[in-house]
Amino acid sequence: MPWPRPRHGPRPAPAPVAAGEPPARLIRPLSDAAPPAAFILFATAGTNCALPREAVRELLPLPRLDAPPGLPGPLAGFMNLGGTAVPVLDLAALLGAGSTQIGPYAHLLLLAGPPRALLVDRVLDVWPAGGVPPRPVDPAHSLGGLIVAELESDGGTAHLLDAGQVLLAQEAAILADLSATAQRRLDAWAGARGSPDGSA
Repeated sequence: MPWPRPRHGPRPAPAPVAAGEPPARLIRPLSDAAPPAAFILFATAGTNCALPREAVRELLPLPRLDAPPGLPGPLAGFMNLGGTAVPVLDLAALLGAGSTQIGPYAHLLLLAGPPRALLVDRVLDVWPAGGVPPRPVDPAHSLGGLIVAELESDGGTAHLLDAGQVLLAQEAAILADLSATAQRRLDAWAGARGSPDGSA
């Protein structure tokens, strides 16, 4: 496994779910959750990984990112998605495996739940869940719960990730503060564009 970063520390508490509303992300363990309908297969840091289809709201090409000075290394920047400042996390950098090399096939995985996207090398495929049953992972090799299973198919092995475990609690708190600042910046520009004197 090429990811050197240890995955230790407190995790973000699950977001509250309104009555009758399904969870926004896969809840571990897999055996206790509704089986995913499909898996999104992608490459990051030279390794094949996957997320449950239900954890990914949308697949996006890499847009222009707003990256003001002083952002943490794993935060590639923010994209403007319909007036919302969405933080874009470089998954490779977050895992201590270098930075994603931006190329023509780079994709963003817009996650379900709070506005957040993962930058990956490329999206490879969509696997139907019935054809690739998850295989349990030794907890010692799970990177603190980030890897929840292994998927085997003719295309090789992929690490099935839990999107809710990508950030440690402290990282999630910092990201929330940075996202709020980015949103205020975006709102300020939007307000200037719509000012009566037409100034920008």
